[in-house]
Amino acid sequence: MPSIIRQNANQPVLPDFRNLGTVLRVLVAVNAGAVLYAFARAPTPGRMFDEWSAATAVVEPYLFLVLAVLWLAARKLAHLPFRTGAAVVALVTVLAGVACFEIYRVLRPQPAAVLLVWLTWGLLATGMLILYFQLRSRALSPAITEARLQALQARIRPHFLFNSINAVLSLVRKEPARAEEALQDMADLFRVLMRDNRGLAPLADEVELCRQYLQLEQLRLGDRLRVDWNVKSMPGDALVPPLVLQPLLENAVYHGIEPSIQAGTVSVNLFLARGEVHAILRNPYRAQGGKHHSGNKMALANVRERLALHFDAEASLQSRVTRDGYEVHIRMPYRTERPEPAAERPAAVPARKSQRPADPGRRHEPKIRTTLPAHR
Repeated sequence: MPSIIRQNANQPVLPDFRNLGTVLRVLVAVNAGAVLYAFARAPTPGRMFDEWSAATAVVEPYLFLVLAVLWLAARKLAHLPFRTGAAVVALVTVLAGVACFEIYRVLRPQPAAVLLVWLTWGLLATGMLILYFQLRSRALSPAITEARLQALQARIRPHFLFNSINAVLSLVRKEPARAEEALQDMADLFRVLMRDNRGLAPLADEVELCRQYLQLEQLRLGDRLRVDWNVKSMPGDALVPPLVLQPLLENAVYHGIEPSIQAGTVSVNLFLARGEVHAILRNPYRAQGGKHHSGNKMALANVRERLALHFDAEASLQSRVTRDGYEVHIRMPYRTERPEPAAERPAAVPARKSQRPADPGRRHEPKIRTTLPAHR
């Protein structure tokens, strides 16, 4: 399914009824309306709870039935024109209201006029919610949100550039051949960093970028930097925000590896569980930051905000200090690429092609390694 910000600014669109944020907003709005209804009908404050209970006894089954049907039909609704989709949503509201009324009438007989009241309130709520989501989508896409994403991406690039340059400078005099090779690695990486990164990209591409980045850091840190990749259960086709892992790995190296003269391990665990993509990153932790300052959590805040812009409430980032180190846990919905117009399809990460002559004595390197050696 698409990111919540991949929308056409000129055409209204229905909300994604499978998005947790959409469902939560509908629940809050409808229940808030039930509270206002109870407040208006209660003759005394003491009767308000009774009125609210009576209202929710009708509203909640009706609401959950509508949401369940829309959740099941979400993929088909996403391909319909807005007016057709809105008409389908209204039809679902009417049919769900009739079904709930018939069931409710078996338990407690009601005059037929009550059905008209239910349908009137149901359609009114549906119209107001569709209008709300339209206003919200205009506020989020595309210009304002994409500008925010570009600003967040711009914060990442300077840190990456400075660290990469430092890695190359450490080799210029002692090992100029490796320094030249590292510069070409940097060129490959910056093609990815400087492209349009507002869309989503495959997780496999993000892992490859992180692997190349850590190879550059290896030039500076040697055996002090060890990386433990656990990607056997990684869904490589999952679509994620670009550079969602690299800033966190940069933090892990800066705060967990650099301050110590001892070797340290950065652990990356990527897996799919219950329809969600999980990324767990761990690194050594020093309470005082060693030689470095403790940081202002900019990378964490940056990634957390980009997750929210792409996935709303369906994604989260949590960090904590554990007994063995520092851990960051990212949770994202499992989204895979679907057919879409070529003009809107996010550009894939270009495959790395070396222009250097092959070295017969150099062994082939796997795409993902369990531990980075001191020399490539």
